[in-house]
Amino acid sequence: MYWIYSFVSLAVFVLVSPYFLYQAIRYNKYVGSLGQRLGYLPVSFNLDGERSIWIHAVSVGEVLTARALVAELKARYPKLRLFVSTTTMTGQRVARGNIQHVDAVFFFPFDFGFIVNRTLKLVKPRLFIMMETEIWPNLLRACRRQGVRTMLVNGRISSRSYPRYRLARRFFRRVLDDVDRFCMQGEESARRIIEIGADPARVSITGSLKFDSLELPTAQSLGRGPARVLRFFRISESRPVVIAASTLKGEDEAVLAAFRRVKRAMPEALLIIAPRKPERFGDVEALARQEGFRVARRSELRIDDEPRADVVVLDTIGELARLFQVGTVVFVGGSLVDAGGHNILEPAVFGKPILFGPHMQNFAEIARTFVEHQAAVQLGSARELEETLVALLGDPVRQASLGAAARALVEANRGAKDKSLAVVAQLLPPASPSGVVTPFRRVQ
Repeated sequence: MYWIYSFVSLAVFVLVSPYFLYQAIRYNKYVGSLGQRLGYLPVSFNLDGERSIWIHAVSVGEVLTARALVAELKARYPKLRLFVSTTTMTGQRVARGNIQHVDAVFFFPFDFGFIVNRTLKLVKPRLFIMMETEIWPNLLRACRRQGVRTMLVNGRISSRSYPRYRLARRFFRRVLDDVDRFCMQGEESARRIIEIGADPARVSITGSLKFDSLELPTAQSLGRGPARVLRFFRISESRPVVIAASTLKGEDEAVLAAFRRVKRAMPEALLIIAPRKPERFGDVEALARQEGFRVARRSELRIDDEPRADVVVLDTIGELARLFQVGTVVFVGGSLVDAGGHNILEPAVFGKPILFGPHMQNFAEIARTFVEHQAAVQLGSARELEETLVALLGDPVRQASLGAAARALVEANRGAKDKSLAVVAQLLPPASPSGVVTPFRRVQ
């Protein structure tokens, strides 16, 4: 069945290659990463052929989640090198700029046998860690044959991907046999991966590592490093600030329409809009100008000054998480369109009132928990965004209540890091176990 998978993968690759060629020509994407995706890493990458731990994190969200593990892994396994791979360009930039304690960052290889074997020969991992749900059959098979231990960390199976996995469960049962341990975010994801074919004895519920990956800035770091972005937003306390985070195509119009209504009631209000994809920065800026707003890009702002615009387009990478501090209300995108939603925990850690749309399949358990604890508001439509945003901005008590509940949930749900590291210790002695792993059979 693996040859069928490889053949289908090759066919898909050929079909989508014109799109990647267009992206390479138009946005200069993928060109510099092709060699690494084919398994050719720089000679200096692992010059002495040392053994390693390899963490794979697809994009920005997974990279920031992996951040919770890397320092402890480096401390517990000082003789092993620590490598991180990503799939996307933005994930690569964030990994290089925001994760310390790693020896190198590289692009994940295409999942063909001869390519992954070439990569494994250079990386030389003793343990391969997949963040969330990145299941690559040929790589996992090669790891098993070469004695590399493998584990899924912060695993989840969304309601969108679950039916597709079930359709191919005969194949995935064989693939999942190559994974030594599954650390799943919650009971629902654990049940789903078992139904797909994972051995229940290898499945643990460890909670969401995203709660542990959140960091608050210290007074010493303010104005330096990642927190330096705050110096471009010296906002007066009386100025309402709406942050639209990680918006996708089809959402910006709704956000701008809602903000237009906000401006009628609060002329001094500011909107910070952060498109999910860098190639959309220009489109969003043009759209905001067409709506009659004064628009500036974050890269154009003056340091230690208050933005004079109505709308600021965040055209930088890796700054959004810190900017939540200046927000009055945060709308999390990817949720008004059917894209599965995005992470709501980063604004939650700063105690901000959070809004998101009906499509939160990728974060279903977290979203449900927040709504049940009155720590966020789920909207049914774009029209509701207008009404709820205006009402919330005019109700400081409601803002404080939602924000406090969100922050409390973050604090209450920490602990996945220690549980995940305990599983790592089981797979890769002689690290001392830390934390207690909750077996799947124990329903919380």
